[in-house]
Amino acid sequence: MIKLAMLGAAGRMGRTILKLASQDPEFQIVGGLESADSPAIGTDIGTMLGLNPLGVSVSSDLEAAFEKADAVIDFTHFSATQKNAETAAKTKTGYVVGTTGLSQEGLAAIAKASSQIPVVQSPNMSIGVNLLFKLSEIAATILDETYDIEIVEAHHRNKKDSPSGTAMKLLEIVAAARKKSLEKDTVYGRQGEVGARPKGEIGVLAVRGGDVVGDHNVSYLGDGERIELIHRASSREAFAKGALSAAKYVSRAEAGLYTMTDVLGF
Repeated sequence: MIKLAMLGAAGRMGRTILKLASQDPEFQIVGGLESADSPAIGTDIGTMLGLNPLGVSVSSDLEAAFEKADAVIDFTHFSATQKNAETAAKTKTGYVVGTTGLSQEGLAAIAKASSQIPVVQSPNMSIGVNLLFKLSEIAATILDETYDIEIVEAHHRNKKDSPSGTAMKLLEIVAAARKKSLEKDTVYGRQGEVGARPKGEIGVLAVRGGDVVGDHNVSYLGDGERIELIHRASSREAFAKGALSAAKYVSRAEAGLYTMTDVLGF
């Protein structure tokens, strides 16, 4: 049995992951973490999920929760990633990072931790989106620059980072396939008299509104035709299932930095 702790336990993703974990016989929930000022502190996790009490309460004691767990899943704010990664390394706990908008400091802390523990880090953990990553790379490699690339993502009105981590990963993938610079060859939206579209430019647009779980569209627009690769998430369960697969992976893996490509065996 895998002992699991959840960072960001009271959030939308945290609750979804914990609910699915409570139904999976491979997991035992041993911790749920929130900030000290969260109203969820002290609440039994089972009660919070609308289930029978689990005898495990939401806490702000990071190190204590890590020490009890074989794997920790992190869906918190990027400002907490550095401390979370350092704690995982200290307690030798497998670490799954689904947090987006990561800073260079956060990424560096993850890389450093991965020298001591297994870490899975991905901006999106659904099977479908990781397939989208691969298909987008193939298309960007096969289609030459007469096909313009545009990335459009849409999320609910409360999403804080923009563009989404998934859109930024798609940008990294297609830019690498086209040998383009992320800084020089990317435009984020357009306004005013921008002139003709430069050859090789990659456009990224973020849409926010309603309760959209997550839509991502990568378009390859040529003369006389266009190819569109689209992923639409209708439920957070797709991401939660991937996160739990990643937790199972780190519970048995050697130290190292892994992606969902490793977890899913693509």
